[in-house]
Amino acid sequence: MQRSRVQNMDVPCGPVGLGVAVGLGCGLFIGWHLRGRSASKNQTAAMGHSTDETSVMGEGGEFKMILVVRSDLKMGKGKVAAQCSHAAVSAYKQIQRRNPQLLKQWEYCGQPKVVVKAPDEDTFIDLLGRAKEVGLPVSLIQDAGRTQIAPGSRTVLGIGPGPADLIDSVTGDLKLF
Repeated sequence: MQRSRVQNMDVPCGPVGLGVAVGLGCGLFIGWHLRGRSASKNQTAAMGHSTDETSVMGEGGEFKMILVVRSDLKMGKGKVAAQCSHAAVSAYKQIQRRNPQLLKQWEYCGQPKVVVKAPDEDTFIDLLGRAKEVGLPVSLIQDAGRTQIAPGSRTVLGIGPGPADLIDSVTGDLKLF
């Protein structure tokens, strides 16, 4: 009679396997953490600020773009959508040339965009100046005047993409469109 022999094979689920899994997990966490700190330093340096100003520049690494629509022009929904699209594309192209690292951060955050309204042209121009003053990218859209409004009318102001807290310091008091 022949007996079958079962061989005990080492499987990595004992203490050694557990050690490997814990080590791998720790390594991934530390790498992820260091990558986040490095990206934050690169972003603030690219914006022209020292890394000591990280808390001022980007709260938790949040970025966004704001599209400010002049509500006094009484544009239709389709017109507003087209003008906002012009501003978003213009802002994207501008930041792509000037600061590709910031663009990557904004894209990583999901490319958030918020549309707000300005009551009149004076408020609009004031926002433009304040955004430039703090170093945010701006895109001013002027209409060609082929449909609803007069040629050369300033319709939408794109601010950003940039650190959310910095953008909020300029546009935080505006109401959603």
